[in-house]
Amino acid sequence: QVQLKESGGGLVQAGGSLRLGCAASERSFSSYDAAWFRQAPGKEREFVAAIRWTGGDTAYADSVKGRFTISRDYGKDTVYLQMNSLKPEDTAVYYCVAERGVMGSSWPLKYDNWGQGTQVTVSS
Repeated sequence: QVQLKESGGGLVQAGGSLRLGCAASERSFSSYDAAWFRQAPGKEREFVAAIRWTGGDTAYADSVKGRFTISRDYGKDTVYLQMNSLKPEDTAVYYCVAERGVMGSSWPLKYDNWGQGTQVTVSS
């Protein structure tokens, strides 16, 4: 098990940018695949982006492709989500998740380790 803590959420105008961070409690985090999910009010939790433990493979939801970038810093045991050209429909609570051997899955039930979430609000 690994504990995850998100940071970087907030209020931004449409077209703006935010960078979310996800810091892990264990150095073994370097061997975990990681991902971001989000949940808007009244909607189901949805996949946003994933990165394999190697850092070489990434995947994105179609809705964020070309605008969001997932990356990781092994020295800081942290995964980032750079969000550019934000839209009001990106408003949601964003969750960082991690698990070993899930190959960057977009299925939330594959991940046992979840952060508490950080709110992102994009105003029009």
